[in-house]
Amino acid sequence: MAAIESQLNVKIPRNVKIATYSFMEYFKGFENVGAVREVFGEETEKVLGNLEVEFAGIRGYMGVSETDGHLIIGARYLNEGNMVDIYLDVIHELVHVKQFMEGKELFDSDYAYIERPTEVEAYRHAVKEARRLGMDDARICEYLKTEWMSDDDLQRLAKTVGVKLAQKPTPRKR
Repeated sequence: MAAIESQLNVKIPRNVKIATYSFMEYFKGFENVGAVREVFGEETEKVLGNLEVEFAGIRGYMGVSETDGHLIIGARYLNEGNMVDIYLDVIHELVHVKQFMEGKELFDSDYAYIERPTEVEAYRHAVKEARRLGMDDARICEYLKTEWMSDDDLQRLAKTVGVKLAQKPTPRKR
């Protein structure tokens, strides 16, 4: 895993204070990541420069505010989570930022979480980046698995995003 971490070429803070900041003040180098540039194109620096990130005392990983599209990141997850998972989550959530900017419904309750078009798009993008980093299907399944997802949900999501589910992965640490 250390070999993958060395490929990231970004700086992700660990011990953060509960507050709101400029994304680029804390997440250095994401404007140069191909997967992020693929999302925002020529607007990458502008979007990331205007994006706020809220480090919050919430349980969980991270998400996008449905009111104004800023990132909300659980400080505990940021402090204790696996660095590669955090990196992939940031990329996943930046897809949601773009979707929010386009006026898409991020939390459409007409769909189950794993079938929601916005989630499928974000997971596909994160999986593509995971593959670029050299992660195998077993490790990608570990990334995909969350504690609120049943084994059947994981199997369906993995199939949808083109990942083979070889064994039952453990949910990642948050």
